[in-house]
Amino acid sequence: MDDLQALGAESTTSDHGPDRLTTIKVIGAAGDHDGPLLRQLLLPMHPADVAELLAHAPRETARTIFTLVGDDLDAEVYAELEDELRELALEYIPASKLAQKLDDLDTDDAAAIVAELDDEDRAEVLAAASADVRVAVEGALSFEEETAGRLMQREFVAAPQHWDVGQTIDFMRKTGEDLPDLFFDIYVVNPAMKPIGAIPVSKLMRARRTVLLEDLMETPEIIVEPETDQEVVAHAFQKYHLISAPVVDRSGRLTGMITVDDIVRVIQDENEEDLLALAGVRDASAGDTVWSSVRSRLPWLVINLATALVASFLISKFEASIEKIVALAIMMPIVASMGGNAGTQTVAVAVRALAARELNAANSVRIIFREVVTGIVNGAFFALLLSSVALIWFQSTLLSLTIALAILLNLSMAGLAGILIPLALKRLGQDPAVSSGVLVTFVTDMVGFVAFLGLATLIIL
Repeated sequence: MDDLQALGAESTTSDHGPDRLTTIKVIGAAGDHDGPLLRQLLLPMHPADVAELLAHAPRETARTIFTLVGDDLDAEVYAELEDELRELALEYIPASKLAQKLDDLDTDDAAAIVAELDDEDRAEVLAAASADVRVAVEGALSFEEETAGRLMQREFVAAPQHWDVGQTIDFMRKTGEDLPDLFFDIYVVNPAMKPIGAIPVSKLMRARRTVLLEDLMETPEIIVEPETDQEVVAHAFQKYHLISAPVVDRSGRLTGMITVDDIVRVIQDENEEDLLALAGVRDASAGDTVWSSVRSRLPWLVINLATALVASFLISKFEASIEKIVALAIMMPIVASMGGNAGTQTVAVAVRALAARELNAANSVRIIFREVVTGIVNGAFFALLLSSVALIWFQSTLLSLTIALAILLNLSMAGLAGILIPLALKRLGQDPAVSSGVLVTFVTDMVGFVAFLGLATLIIL
């Protein structure tokens, strides 16, 4: 019952996925260690729905399910699981059984699963796998993570350029079960096995049987090398509206393909990663423990504390000014907060533009100028607004002038820092999403406090 309460009503339902009643039944069956009922409930479900249910369920429930029915789950379930949950699942399945499941998967999914194993278990699983799977997985694992080599599947359909449509269709019918589970294009290759064209399956099926492939093919928009970063590939898919793309080895021979379903996952993962990094946290799931959440968030909170202590130290240097003019203490948080918010807005725009490759060396000067001018315009607007508030509130022209200048300076600096810091981090090979927010907030706090208190000391005192 505690597990049922832990799940919560909101996390059990979705527009597409396991319904709440089924989820409750599964968790209840797991609590009763009822293997037959779990099989009855889980095996008819789509693998993606099973993976979603397991992601939302408490970890103890997931462990029980993997223990009782892990061997019987569809191989695609393991491919759909989140990384942490997949790692947990692999602890409960024998190497021989896992090797059998790999035969039912595309090589990219098989490689992703094997990559989660330690060296000893990996060797045992690959030794038990078929020769084709072993060669394909070892080839995929020879490439760095988050590259096209890890992302591509080795199953594809290729035909020589001198074939006609009829020969190609007959070949695919004859090949049958050896065809990829999902493919959109047929790659036309020359005698050296180098891709020279691609034909969408829909276009092939509409053509007459006597039409030659070389008369029907289209030049591929991109040809991917396996060392290419997966973000670069994803950007190309978005730019050219691709459904699939061929992958070649160093000699230019066709070795695999990347399909849009894998790219969708890459885009989703990268967007989630950047969004979480801006907040200084990592991905979390419903089954995470309190300690794992604390451990992932604590370092950035410590960094924020350090920057806050530096800001407090600077404020202490103006203690005499604050004691003489209490209004400074009232208005000071407004100056810092406005700068921090403006800087965060600019950082979000910059990080998204960098991720989408819309911000580069060719247009960086124009973008920097735009963000600085935006900061100045916003600063002028809020300077006028807050100076009017200060004048009405405190009846002090000098204080009104001080806060106007401080706001104008801080929002202008927020625009400049918000664009320059992500660019600098990118140039240094760092991820701008991870630390830009903290650094920009630090800059705007420093500028805001020093500008406001310093100007107050000069103008009012």
